This record gives sequence, structure tokens and C-alpha cells, in this order.
Amino acid sequence: MMNSEEILINMTPQETRVAIVENGTLQEVWIERRRNRGIVGNIYKGKVNRVLPGMEAAFVDIGLERSGFLHVSDIDMGQTSVDQEPVPVPAINQILHEGQTLLVQVVKDPLGTKGARLTTSISVPSRYLVYMPNSSLIGISVKIEEEEERERLRSLLSNCMTKNRNGGCIVRTAAEGVVDEELNRDINFLCKLWDSLQEQSKTAKPGTVIHEDLPLAVRTLRDMVSNDTDIVKVDSRETYKKLKNFSKKYIPDLPCLIEHYPGDRPLFDLYNIDDEIQRALGRKVELKSGGYLIIDQTEAMTTIDINTGAFVGHHNLEETIFKTNMEASQALARQLRLRNLGGIIIIDFIDMVTEDHKRQVLKSLEKYLDKDHAKTQVCDVSPLGLVEMTRKRTRESLEHILCESCAICGGRGTHKTVETVCYEIFREILREARVYDEARQLLVMANQDVIDMLLDEEATSLAELETFVKIPVKLQVESYYSQENYDVVPV
Repeated sequence: MMNSEEILINMTPQETRVAIVENGTLQEVWIERRRNRGIVGNIYKGKVNRVLPGMEAAFVDIGLERSGFLHVSDIDMGQTSVDQEPVPVPAINQILHEGQTLLVQVVKDPLGTKGARLTTSISVPSRYLVYMPNSSLIGISVKIEEEEERERLRSLLSNCMTKNRNGGCIVRTAAEGVVDEELNRDINFLCKLWDSLQEQSKTAKPGTVIHEDLPLAVRTLRDMVSNDTDIVKVDSRETYKKLKNFSKKYIPDLPCLIEHYPGDRPLFDLYNIDDEIQRALGRKVELKSGGYLIIDQTEAMTTIDINTGAFVGHHNLEETIFKTNMEASQALARQLRLRNLGGIIIIDFIDMVTEDHKRQVLKSLEKYLDKDHAKTQVCDVSPLGLVEMTRKRTRESLEHILCESCAICGGRGTHKTVETVCYEIFREILREARVYDEARQLLVMANQDVIDMLLDEEATSLAELETFVKIPVKLQVESYYSQENYDVVPV
């Protein structure tokens, strides 16, 4: 089946949203807010404010609220040849000292309470290449599979870098089939950009941004457009002009159309994007067969549980399980992209007896992960029937961008039952009665549902308690109290 891909760009003064739609189905969403732009790819002149020998790391002030984290493994030691023997890495306090200034690049946005992850191995991307000024390595994207094309690109880049300057390059997937002239133009542009950044850094103060990555709408053209992309639609005329100018200057052979959408109906509404985003914030994902996924995202990892649900199949149980797992492999690969889930991911497929079924499910999962822009690694099925995988995390997940922890449950996802709160109130009445034994009355202020239970199912228990403490208890509804909030006050 021919693969059809559309990229939709929704612009408002407050935020930019990009949706990647493949064969009519939403696969990825990228959101960038004016107040909180991602900083991955930004280059800063940093200042070391703390060296931690025990962690082999340092904290570097880059002018943000929290210092960035620089591990010794992310410090460029000047190794430039792939054939060199590995150089022993010195201790962190032999490389860095407090107050030292250095150029660093953000490789991971600040996540939760953690500061940005930094590297001194600077790289500057363009449409076709990633230039690495401190290296001499020439790398080719693994998605360029034809050996002849790989050799052409490697030879071209090697010759060009040798003649023109020091540095290395990674050839991106978009460079496949691109003529030499275009690649040379990219190299020259990146080298000139790097020269200007170096000059700027000489006079910049510590904590200064030396280079910011492109805004999301433009970055979309550079990074996300592929040979499968049919059209890029944008609902802002101003942004449309910017994209056309950028394309004309830097990507003249862009393999798709850029189109301005002028309609009255919101662009995302035409494709039901907002409804899909809303569903992507839920724990449960329904499968067409009647099965479902349960996705739980924590700080340490994400777990995905697959269940047959209402799907009973037409043959035997093993066949039903196999079909559910096969369908789930496609659905969960999509959910990883859509929700932008990263880090460690544990998948609990329904237990399969047949080894061939296990292999087919894993193969199916890997197939659907092939379209993922983020790097993934999948392990075999464990003895417990779990599949462990990783997905490179650079930016915050969809949930972290759009949601925050519930103020009522504190992010637990549950709250105490009305019955539990009633029994807590009974214990609090006992405590208050002992402390204030001369109180004329105890006033209980609580949520409507809690007061209703105290007046109904727990009315007898409350009356017995009043008799025991010998203090009248008055109940008062507080409409602004959550189910877990209450006060017992002597009056």
C-alpha cells in the first residue's frame, strides 16, 4: 500500500502545533509554546558552578532557572578517528574546575525537577547533514540502506571535509539521492555558521545563548519532511511565507508542496486532531478487535499492559491472544510516537505459548517502530513474558506538556473514598474531644458527599460517637472542599 503523509501546522500567537498524519491517521504531535520553548539543540556559553567527583559530573550554569547537568561521558576529549584505540577518560576534576567557561549544547530538555542534559560535543544540523566541528567522523543514516548510495555519500563528504576544513558530518536520511552540489552547499553553510558562533562566543558572557535552534514550524521542514510527505498545510499566511522563503533558500528540492490553508473551519478540526490528542491523554486505548491497552507513565519508566477485553476470537484461545498482540503491536508503536513517550518502556503482551507467535509479534512491533523519528531499541521477550525497550527521550511527553499533577490527589491518580474520610473524621473527633474536653460543640466542615454519608449510612455511628465524647457535633458543607479535605473545629 502506498504511504501517504500530510503535515499540518496550526499557528496561534501563544503556541505552534504540528501534526503528522499518515494514511489519514494521526501519528505524531509536536507542541511548542511561546512561554516555554524547548531548548534541545541550543548552544550556550556555560560556567561550571559545581564539580561532583563522586558522580563524575558537573553542574553548569547556562542562564536558566536550574543548572545543566554535564556527565564526564558527554565531554569531548578530542578523539577524532573511528580507528583510534579508546582513550581512557580522566576524572571529571582533572578536566573541569569551578568557574571555568565552556561551550555546551543541550541534548535533553529540563524534565520535571531535573536540569537540562548537556554535552560539549557540539553539532549543528541542516536539512541533509549534521556538522560536528570537534570530530572527523563521517556517519551515514542507517535508514539509507543501498550500499552504493552510502559509499557515494561517504566519499563525497570525506573529500569535501578534507579539502575545506576540519570537522566531521553525519549524513541524514533526507540526503539520499541528493546531488553533490546541494550537499556541498549544506557543508559550506554549516561551516560558516560555526565560524560565526565561535566568534560570538569569544565576547559573550557566561549564561548566554550562542545559538538557538529554529522555531518548530521551520524545524518541521528541516527535520520531518520525507519522500513520503505529500503536502505541508499551514493555517497562518505569515508562517506560510516564512516556510516558502526558507524552503526556497535552503531546501529548493523539497519533495512536497507547502500550502496555505485559509478556511474558516480550524485546520485540526478537519482531521479530528484535537479529539485524537484528548484520547492520547487517557490511560486506556481501545483496539478495533475489542481488546485494549493500559498505558501508565511514571518518572522512572512507562508500562503498557495488553488485554483481550471483549475479543473472544473465532478459533482457540492461543489464536485470540496472538491476534490481539499483533494488533496491539501496531497500536502501541503509534502511541509511543503520539504521546512522545521516552526512556524505559515495559510492554506486558498477553502470554503466548507458541515461540513462532512471540517472534511474529516482536517483528511486527519493530516494523511499526521503523517510522519513528526517535531511536528505539527492542529486547526479546523475557522469561516473565515482558518486552523491554527504550525510546530516546529528548523533549517532554505530550502529557507533561499539556497536563499537570492533580492538586486533589497529588498525582496519585486516586483519592480516598467517602467512607475512608468519614472514619478519619471520627478519629479526629475523638482527638479533638480529648484536647478540648470543655468545648460546647465540635464543628465538622467537609465536602457535600462526606456530609451526606455522615447524615445517612454513618448517622448511627456519629450519634454513638457524640454520646461517647459527650460533646454535640455539628455538620457543615463546604462546597470548595475536595473529597479528602475536612476540618474538625471546637466552638
